[in-house]
Amino acid sequence: MGTVQTETSGAGTRGWGLTPATVPPGCFASVMATGIMSVGAHIKGFGPLALILFSIACALYACFAVLVVWRAVRFRDRMIADLHDPARSFGFFTFIAGTNVLAVALEGIGHVRLALVLFAVGLIAWTVLGYLIPFASILAARSRPVLRKVNGTWFVWVVATQSVAVVATGLAQAMSGPGHGGLPDLGEPLSLIAICTWTIGVGLYAACAVFVGLRALLYRLGPGDLEAPYWVTMGALAISIVTGSRIIVLEETPMLAATKLLISGSSAALWAFATWLIPALVFAGWWRHVQHRIPLGYSASLWSMVFPAGMYAVASMYLGEADSIPIAAWIGAQWYWVALAVWTIVFTAMVISFVRSIGGHTVDSARAPGAEGEQRPAGRSDAVAESSGVEALALGLRRHQHEDQHDERPDAGDEVEEEQRPREVRVVESTP
Repeated sequence: MGTVQTETSGAGTRGWGLTPATVPPGCFASVMATGIMSVGAHIKGFGPLALILFSIACALYACFAVLVVWRAVRFRDRMIADLHDPARSFGFFTFIAGTNVLAVALEGIGHVRLALVLFAVGLIAWTVLGYLIPFASILAARSRPVLRKVNGTWFVWVVATQSVAVVATGLAQAMSGPGHGGLPDLGEPLSLIAICTWTIGVGLYAACAVFVGLRALLYRLGPGDLEAPYWVTMGALAISIVTGSRIIVLEETPMLAATKLLISGSSAALWAFATWLIPALVFAGWWRHVQHRIPLGYSASLWSMVFPAGMYAVASMYLGEADSIPIAAWIGAQWYWVALAVWTIVFTAMVISFVRSIGGHTVDSARAPGAEGEQRPAGRSDAVAESSGVEALALGLRRHQHEDQHDERPDAGDEVEEEQRPREVRVVESTP
C-alpha cells in the first residue's frame, strides 16, 4: 500500500495565509475596513487618527497588490480555480472596494488628482470583473449546484458597485465648475455615473438577497455556515446609504432632478433596514460561537465584519446631515467608537497571528521534512485536510483488502498490522 499524501498549507501560513499561493480573493477586505475607519475619523475631526489609519490602509493595499500580482503570475491555475468557485470568486470585488475607499480618503484630504487615478482604476476593474466574475462563477462553475455555495461574500459585488458611486460623488463636487487646479469640469458626467451605479447597486442587492434567501430555504444553513462575511448584508446597505446621501447634495442636473426624491427616500428606508439587521447579525454570531461553541479565532474573513461596522457609522453620519435627521447622526457618531473597538481587536489579532506565523516558520524551517512531532497549521482548512487524509487512507485500506481476496500472496513491500480492541481499531502503515 502506497503512502497517502495530502496537500496542506506551507509552513508559516497558519492563521495568516500571506503567501502568493494562499492569499485569498477577499484579501482587500482589511483595506476596506481600515480605509472606512479613516474616513469616519476624518468626518469626526480626528485628523491624526485618520492619517494613521489611512497610512495602514495604504500599506495593506500595497502588500496585497504585490501578492495578488505574484499569484497571478506564479499560481495562475489557483487563481482561475478561485474565479470558478462561487464560494470564493466574489471576494475579488474587494479589490475594487478597497481601491475606491482609498480614493474617498484622498478626496477628503484634498488629493483630487490621486483620487481620480484610483477612481479610474476602480471603474475599469468594476467594468471588467462585474461581468467576468458572475459568468465565471455561475455559468462556468466547476461544481453544481451553484446555489449551495452562495454566501455573504456575494454582497461584496454590491459594495464594489456602490464604492464606484461614492467616489464619483466626491469627484463631482470637487470638479464641478471652472477653476479646479487645471482639472476639467466633469461634474455632470460624474454625477450621472454616481446615479447609475447607485441604481445598479440597489438592484444587485435585491438579486443577491434572493440568492442568499434561496440558499437558506433549500439547503441547511448551520452555525458553521454563518461566518463573518454575512455582515456584508448590512455593509452593502450602509454604503448604499452613503452614496444616496452624497448624491442628493450634488449640484442640480437633469438626471438628479428626476431621481433626487427617490434616492433621498430610499436612503432613509435602507438605513432603517440596516439598523434592524444589526441585532439579527449579533444573534447569529451568538448562536454560532456561544450556543454551538464554534471557536472564534483570527481569520481574514473577520475584516468582512469590521467594514460593515465602520460603514454603518459613516452612513449614519452622512444621512443625518444630508436629510436633517439628528438621531441618525448621533447614532453614527456613537457607533463609530464601537466600530473602532472592533477594528482594534481584529487588527491586534492579525498582528499576533502574523508574528506567530513567522515564529512557526522559523521552527518549521529548522525541522527536517517528515520529522516526528511536526504540527499541522491550525484552522478550519486543517480539519478539511485531515479529513481528506483519513478518507484517502480508508479508501486505500479497502482497495488493499479487496486485492487480498483475489491474490493469496500480498505485495512483499506492504505490511498491515491490525489490532482488534473493543470500540477501537488501530492501523499501522509502513512504506518500503
